[in-house]
Amino acid sequence: MAQHEIRLNKASGDWVIIAPSRGKRPDDFQREEKLKSLPEYDANCPFCKGNEEDLPDILLQIGNDDENWHTRVVPNKFPAVHREKDTERYSTGIYTAMPGYGVHEVILEHPHHNQDMATMSRENAESVIETYHRRMTDLMMGHQNMLPILFRNHGANAGTSLHHPHSQLIITGFVPSHIRHRENEAQRYFDKFGRCVFCEILEFERSEAIRTVFENDSFLAFVPYAAESPFEVWIMPKQHQADFCEIDDHQKKGLTEALQGVLTQLHDQLKDPDYNYIINTAARYKADEPQLHWYIQVRPRLTTRAGFEIGSGISINPSVPEEDAKYLRNEE
Repeated sequence: MAQHEIRLNKASGDWVIIAPSRGKRPDDFQREEKLKSLPEYDANCPFCKGNEEDLPDILLQIGNDDENWHTRVVPNKFPAVHREKDTERYSTGIYTAMPGYGVHEVILEHPHHNQDMATMSRENAESVIETYHRRMTDLMMGHQNMLPILFRNHGANAGTSLHHPHSQLIITGFVPSHIRHRENEAQRYFDKFGRCVFCEILEFERSEAIRTVFENDSFLAFVPYAAESPFEVWIMPKQHQADFCEIDDHQKKGLTEALQGVLTQLHDQLKDPDYNYIINTAARYKADEPQLHWYIQVRPRLTTRAGFEIGSGISINPSVPEEDAKYLRNEE
């Protein structure tokens, strides 16, 4: 590869500058010091087992009983959006607005304060994926619910405020332009070539294998060719599906294995970096479209967007995707 290269993200149409001379060696991205060991129970944590009086409600629980639960879903105490609102637009002078309608929930992933997706048992991780699926499927039955965004913030640099293992699900009553852009690019590609751009990416990454970091019979995980940040990973179902809600029980087990596998690689190779992951799935009324393909995007928070990136919208990745994948595979 040339010292510097500008790569095109085939799915989004966005350019990414790969600039290794601005970066570090892969092992230089390791956290210098690990976080202090967390206790199994924190008396000040509202999510810990035994502190149920601090929860506004328990909407769903998977597990045997209140002492041995695996996962819980609770309303966000400080929601970004509110169920009680609606989606009717209104004008304020020359401007347009609407009430803050939506759903904002928290998925508690383990009763113990010191667990994480990378370290918890496979059984408990399977309960996490099952909870994601159940809650998203149930909420998307509401006619006003247009887009589900399920995400996990891990670490202070990723935006987390509570260390207890948890994810969040926000349902909005509109589809933002960022998502529309991704959908439109996929539609444009399908109209031109007659196939899903994500399926084409998946097929190529499987055959080339230099950016692959994990594979099982249902999922492929790889560092994307035009990764926007160091050690970014996409986890993609091999079966063409637009909607995460379509996955079956076999895929749930495969996804658990793939997600835990990738997060364990990041945990071990980079010493537990801060990261975000997001389930990118189809918006309502797009779930049956042949050009869309859901996937999980895992993005470690190892760099900071600066002036050029903010001003241009172009990401600069100081790391080489092929080298990142090799490092995550723990190859010399």
